[in-house]
Amino acid sequence: MVSGCIVTHNNMTTIAKTLDSLREFTSPENFKLYIVDNDSTDGTPDFIAENYPEFELIRNPAGNTGFGTGHNVVLPILNSKYHVVINPDIILRDDVITEMTSYLDENDDIGLLAPKICFPDGRMQVLGKRNPKIKYLVASRLRQEGSPSKLLSEYAMLDADYTKPFDIENASGCFFVIRTELYKQIKGFDENIFLYFEDCDITRRVNEVSRAVFYPYATVYHEWGRESKKNLRLMLVQIKSMFYYFRKWR
Repeated sequence: MVSGCIVTHNNMTTIAKTLDSLREFTSPENFKLYIVDNDSTDGTPDFIAENYPEFELIRNPAGNTGFGTGHNVVLPILNSKYHVVINPDIILRDDVITEMTSYLDENDDIGLLAPKICFPDGRMQVLGKRNPKIKYLVASRLRQEGSPSKLLSEYAMLDADYTKPFDIENASGCFFVIRTELYKQIKGFDENIFLYFEDCDITRRVNEVSRAVFYPYATVYHEWGRESKKNLRLMLVQIKSMFYYFRKWR
C-alpha cells in the first residue's frame, strides 16, 4: 500500500489537473490519497469533496499551518509502506508512483526518491540538489531566462550524469517518495518552518540515517509559479525560513 498527501491553500486554479492525473494513474486498491486543506477561502475543499470523493479530504482544524505542518497532519494515521509528498500543481502523465516504489523495493538502502521535475512543456526545471548556500540562493533569486549560471548549475548538480540515479543533498518538496517508516522515524517535516526550506531540511535529516537519491527514469510535471518572486509577503516568509534553516544547520 502506498499513501500520498497534498496540502492545499486556495489552489482552485491547479488542483483539478493534479487530481485528474492522480485519478488516471493510480488505483484505489493500492494508493490512498489524503488532501489536507489549510483553510482555503476560494472553494477548494468543497470542490474536492464534490468531485473527488475517492480521495480523503481533511479540513485542517488548526487553519493555515503551513506546508510541512499540513503534511504532518496525516503522519499518525499512515499505515503504508511508502508515502508520496505531492504539490497541488503537479501533473502525472504516467504511473511514476509504481515506477518509483518498485525501485525502492529493489534498493533497501534508499530512504527518499526524487523524480525528474519538468515544466508542462517538457523543459527540465533547474532545482537545487545540493544543500543550499547563500551564494546559490542569490543566484536563484537573480536568475533570468536562458541557460542557468555557473552557480545555479553547481546547485542543481548539472555536472552529474542525469541518465542514471545519483545521491542528492536536497530534494524538492513538490514531489518525492519516502519510506513511511523512515518518515515517521524522523517525525515528518520540521513544524518550525511555515513554508520554504522544509524540503531542504527533511532531505538532510533523511541523509543522516539513509540515502536521498535522484531518479531520472520517472518524470512529473510542475506548474511552478515561483510565487515568492512576485509576492512580497511570501518573499518575507522565505527569508524567515532561510534564517531558521541556516541557524539550525550552521
